[in-house]
Amino acid sequence: MRFELTKEYLDALRSAIAQQDVAWMKEHVFELHHADIGGIVDELEKEEAGYVYGLLDEETQGDLLMELDEDLREYLISTFSTKEIAEQIEQMDSDDAADLISELPEEKVEEIISYMTDNDAAEDIVDLLNYDPDTAGGLMQKEYIQAQIDWPVNRCVVELRKQAEDVEKIFTIYVVDDENKLVGFLSLKSLLFANPTTKISTLYRSKNMISVKTSDDSESVAKTMEKYDLVSVPVVNLQNKLVGRITIDDVVDVIMDEADKDFQMASGISENIESSDTVWRISRARMPWLLIGLLGGVFGAQVISGFEGGISEVPALAFFIPLITAMGGNVGVQSSAIVVQSLARGTDQFGSIFKKIGKEAVVAVINGLALSAVIYGIALIFDSSTLGLVVSLSLFTVIMFAAVFGTLIPLILDKYKIDPALATGPFITTLNDVLGLFIYLTIGMIMYGI
Repeated sequence: MRFELTKEYLDALRSAIAQQDVAWMKEHVFELHHADIGGIVDELEKEEAGYVYGLLDEETQGDLLMELDEDLREYLISTFSTKEIAEQIEQMDSDDAADLISELPEEKVEEIISYMTDNDAAEDIVDLLNYDPDTAGGLMQKEYIQAQIDWPVNRCVVELRKQAEDVEKIFTIYVVDDENKLVGFLSLKSLLFANPTTKISTLYRSKNMISVKTSDDSESVAKTMEKYDLVSVPVVNLQNKLVGRITIDDVVDVIMDEADKDFQMASGISENIESSDTVWRISRARMPWLLIGLLGGVFGAQVISGFEGGISEVPALAFFIPLITAMGGNVGVQSSAIVVQSLARGTDQFGSIFKKIGKEAVVAVINGLALSAVIYGIALIFDSSTLGLVVSLSLFTVIMFAAVFGTLIPLILDKYKIDPALATGPFITTLNDVLGLFIYLTIGMIMYGI
């Protein structure tokens, strides 16, 4: 049954903590999945969280640590001795352990490694720390199952049993040659039904073997696993030697992080921030695009001031300025979102993209005609047929220009290796505001003969 965290549950837990009612916590907390326990502990005060964490068994503590909020995790780690941290990370998968201690000062990391009693685990963590965290090497874990191509089935079964002791989830059996180069994979079914003396070389499959390089960036790894519906993917070095694997849970984290980053970028936040970050860091991340929006407003004011005489002669023109700027920004964001989505999914071939641009143009024409007809009727009631023509023609023109800019700007940004998600935020709305104002007021001056 899925656990649901409620205020009543938290109140009962806090009461149990205050009374040190360990029996209640064993029954209502410790039997839950570690992800649920993580959600519970994150809602507690730091001292309360530390008390609950200290009551958990070592394996659950290891699983739980990476589930916690960063600030709480830092607090808990600060309460551990170096030896205790070493014991904790020995209970964790190598990738999680490397991620955890990479947040610590270098001298602290060296001290923790020296306290580890499992030399193989220590070597794995040191190896992982050498990779950029945003690459396949930084994502991978060293726990996986492999079989030698020249092993007979009976030996393979024995060897795999030994390896499986350190592997929590077995998705695929990778097959390597004498030089540890990846040559294919082995299905568990073929292994179970094979004759004990049959060689692995006659059972393994190499066709459609998908792997990634240690240097591949994390986003491309996520796209590879999504494209081929993989729950795990082997990682090889430049010599094609098997060095690790990446599992779907790590890729989901990458996808969520990328989505968060794109959403923040589209909202005009230039850094990856959390709600728990300092006021200064949050302000610094928001300030650049707020300044751009401010400058856009200044340019917009300049455009209006350039048409001040015309507006004073036809004051009704000013009434529709907010409508024109709002519609231009909305259409631009909608159009850019389609292209940004295509680029994010890797469907950035020219044929596909230009087809989308053509479709956006047709959509803009349909929407422009419909909205222009509506606003013509409103403006006609509001003032006169001339104003209706000015506003409707301006709106149609602004929608067309916004659609074009909304599709082209993400492509240009992507070409120059700039995150195209910028195009769905203040960048496109500010540009369309200024351009929309200029188009509207220019058409107004022409049609009124000013």
